[in-house]
Amino acid sequence: MSDINLAELGELLLECVGAPEEGMAFEGEDALDTPFLEFGYDSLALLQVTSVINRKHGIVLSDDAVAEAETPRMLLQMISTAPRAGAVR
Repeated sequence: MSDINLAELGELLLECVGAPEEGMAFEGEDALDTPFLEFGYDSLALLQVTSVINRKHGIVLSDDAVAEAETPRMLLQMISTAPRAGAVR
């Protein structure tokens, strides 16, 4: 199973909670270190996305860990090292 990349994370956020703030692009190297709050995504939005990631990819993240992920880079690093459960489609 491959890890989730920035583009896929952006697509999931778009599907689950909507587009980022106007003028913000969820792509490129700069986006990795931009705080989620600047994109307009709060901790509830991240919990919604990580629930979908768990269901689709079997990647298990605790709510506490998700709350600590302030940037896409931090969340993607957590995803890459998180335990895997059986994915359900």
